[in-house]
Amino acid sequence: MKRVGLGFLVLLLFLSIGWITAFGNTTIPGSTEDPVVTKSYVDSKLAYQVLQLQVGQIVIGGEGTEIIVRSGEVTAIDNGANGISDITGGQDLRTGQLCKTNHLLLVPRNDGRGVKALTEAYIMVRGSYTLN
Repeated sequence: MKRVGLGFLVLLLFLSIGWITAFGNTTIPGSTEDPVVTKSYVDSKLAYQVLQLQVGQIVIGGEGTEIIVRSGEVTAIDNGANGISDITGGQDLRTGQLCKTNHLLLVPRNDGRGVKALTEAYIMVRGSYTLN
């Protein structure tokens, strides 16, 4: 008698697990709960864009924008209170300070911070930005 009861409980457990696995996920593929993301969308968010800057051109970064100066002379633009983060150098760059080549720069908020080209320059940008 005890073996039949134990067997019934084991069977009920497996059926419950199967039911939860089969019908527990109620999200519809492609819905707002489970959006479809294309490869081109992911690539556009992960890849850096290469920009050629002319003398005097300004790039203002959005929140979380990353900038790497590859060539030329570029200076930082702060927001009046805080600079842009030179992650590689471990410092906060204020307006007019030279951005070293191959250093990762981070714009923490969308508040007017960015870089200005003193000479023709190439930079790599990942994230939102405006070019003036």
